[in-house]
Amino acid sequence: MRRKNNFKRKEEKFNFRVNSAIRVPKVRLVGDNFEEISEAAGKNIESDVYRINDVLYWAEQMELDVVEISPNADPPVVKIIDYNKFLYLKKKKEKEIKNKTQKTVIKEIRFGPNTDEHDFNFKLNHAKKFLEDGAKVKAYVHFRGRTIVFKDRGQLLLLRFINELAEHGGAEDLPKMEGRRMIVMISPKKQKK
Repeated sequence: MRRKNNFKRKEEKFNFRVNSAIRVPKVRLVGDNFEEISEAAGKNIESDVYRINDVLYWAEQMELDVVEISPNADPPVVKIIDYNKFLYLKKKKEKEIKNKTQKTVIKEIRFGPNTDEHDFNFKLNHAKKFLEDGAKVKAYVHFRGRTIVFKDRGQLLLLRFINELAEHGGAEDLPKMEGRRMIVMISPKKQKK
């Protein structure tokens, strides 16, 4: 009995057709190296539609690759560039975009329906610090056992909590019940630079 191979090949993140894999009669040539392409072609070349055979010939003369950038366009868009350099630039651009996106951090603060004044102030100070650092705060009152009858206390506690944090952040919504918890999300205010 043969065992099935459960390992999948690691697929390349970018799948671009290159050189002879491009099987369309005409393509739109784009790029920033038209002077070099014009030298290889022996005539003035601009961003326009050309026969694929001509583009492949020019790329071969320049010892570069023809890379299909936008296969769904009509006609498909290609660029004459070194394929490895093209992949490097693509990965670099994606990494920059990923670094620019802001990661949201959510900090949780838990209360009971009978939380006393000292604990409330202690947790309030932590929440202020979290909001100043740019993190969201998820505050909730957890009702254990028979304390579920004190929903009004939990709601008053969370409303007071929201009110105390008004200058640091604002609640996304009013407190609401989820199972045995009453939850509210508080987002930080935008920091002035």
